[in-house]
Amino acid sequence: MSTAVSSAPVTILRTATGREALRWVRDHCRTAPLLPVATVLATVAGAVLQVVPVFLLGTVVDGFVEKRPATMLWSVGIATVVAALGGAVMTAVSTYLVGRVGADMLARLREGAVRAVLGMPSARIEQVGRGDVLSRVGDDVAVISKGFRTAIPTIFSAAVLVVIATAGMFGLDWRLGIAGAMALPAYWWALRWYLPRSQPLYRARSEAQADRAQALISGLDGIDTVRAYRLEGVFRDRVTAESWRVRNIGIEVFRFFGRFIGRENRAEFIGLGLIIVVGYLLVTGGQSSLGQVSVAALLFHRLFNPLGLIMAFFDEAQKSGAGLTRLVGVLSESDGDKLVRSAAAVDVNAAPLPVSVRGLSFQYPESDHLVLQDVDLEIPAGTSLALVGATGAGKTTLAALVAGTGTPLTGSVHIGDTDLADVDEAGARALVSILTQEAHVFAGPLAEDLRLAAPEASDEDLMDALRTVGAAGWVEALPDGLRTDVGEGGERLDVTKVAQIALARLVLGRSPVVVLDESTAEAGSQGAAQLEKAALAACRGRTTLLVAHRLTQAVAADRIAVLDAGQVVEQGTHDELVARDGRYARLWAAWRLGSTNT
Repeated sequence: MSTAVSSAPVTILRTATGREALRWVRDHCRTAPLLPVATVLATVAGAVLQVVPVFLLGTVVDGFVEKRPATMLWSVGIATVVAALGGAVMTAVSTYLVGRVGADMLARLREGAVRAVLGMPSARIEQVGRGDVLSRVGDDVAVISKGFRTAIPTIFSAAVLVVIATAGMFGLDWRLGIAGAMALPAYWWALRWYLPRSQPLYRARSEAQADRAQALISGLDGIDTVRAYRLEGVFRDRVTAESWRVRNIGIEVFRFFGRFIGRENRAEFIGLGLIIVVGYLLVTGGQSSLGQVSVAALLFHRLFNPLGLIMAFFDEAQKSGAGLTRLVGVLSESDGDKLVRSAAAVDVNAAPLPVSVRGLSFQYPESDHLVLQDVDLEIPAGTSLALVGATGAGKTTLAALVAGTGTPLTGSVHIGDTDLADVDEAGARALVSILTQEAHVFAGPLAEDLRLAAPEASDEDLMDALRTVGAAGWVEALPDGLRTDVGEGGERLDVTKVAQIALARLVLGRSPVVVLDESTAEAGSQGAAQLEKAALAACRGRTTLLVAHRLTQAVAADRIAVLDAGQVVEQGTHDELVARDGRYARLWAAWRLGSTNT
């Protein structure tokens, strides 16, 4: 089904900037500050205890040079063991706490992203494609989750250890500290070279994964059509092309990462070489002891391991950062798009409302022609209007706009005194219910599926709605009646039964206006006749706009509007339009001829 969409040219969900993502993380930590503070303290304590044995080793070296008693080794050895055990315990505690902070953050992020997606206007979801949506709430969440479990705790602990060890070198002798710090410009230049080049690659890979998911989903959704027209090879080639695109970007990322590691190794060589040279000059000049220089060299060498861990997990952290910006971007979609909020409850006893369409025009993004042009329609309260016309005339687009899905280029749609442009989609759903041929049954008990439209409805209310649409008989014959599981993993329902469930939800929803967009088109001829009667019963007493797939549906409507190339060319009752001998009369004659031949 094609529905109206916003006229904005955006085709994917928003991606936040790195600064916005960091701001979101900061705000999250402020909501529960005790856990982040405890995490930092545990990490610092673990890092300090890890460098203590290095300083103790310097004491041993000076003791050997100064020929101190051998008993000193026992005290140093005991202190080293205690420090090592304490460091291991605090590192484990730090890793757990970082993971806990990450888990809490991810839970909030995932919940917010899913809520934002569920709250987006359906036109926005159709515009961006489900591949982009699913890659964010699926692939990106998985990447961030892995990063919070492994990369982030490791990098955070390693970074704290680097700071502590660097501070220790300056504490020994400022000249040794400066010698080691001379490696920092080399590290900085390596990062400055790598980051601007890698971040766009990670985002490009995420977008390529979204395109691959969309290609796969479109093929699976239309698998029957694909097989009917023998298009398996076309869709397979499309998925293969997108997969190779993901693969090629991944190779480019790995290539840049390898060059980055080479630059980091050069920085390590510079720092260690300078410490050895400066240390030699200080020892020969009597300005520092051999133990101090040994500690400085070992501290800098001690940095190799945490820096190596940072480099090893940097790729994972980059992917997590890219995923974070994409998910935070979903949370901020409300900056440019009106999210769906909770709709006010509909009074089931309220009178039906009239529908007024005035000067309505619509144009799809990146299209150079109008789908609808200056459409004017009036549907009096409690009456029905059928839209007929050739494929591409604009019937579905007009129905979607009347239902509040999408934004017209010009003109307005009023439900009673309410302009749909002034309400979000939830507000529109409170006024207008739309039913298309893409009816869906959710997995679970049938009663829960029906209560999606009326959460407070009793079992008797559900059965009344099912009786209205002619479905009570087969529902009562189910193994557990309303408690029977339907949908995936449950009772298999044919197209007619699925449509009846959708119509029963329509009855339970009780909105004053109903839009039916070819809701019986997928059923066979016998099922279609049954569903047409059910649709009339479900809409009785409500203002109804019907996109007529069969002209028998149009005949049952109070009035008919004929669309051609986005314009209303005829309006009237069935008898009036047949008597005019115009476009509708020709459609009706062709329909009767086809029905007779069949």
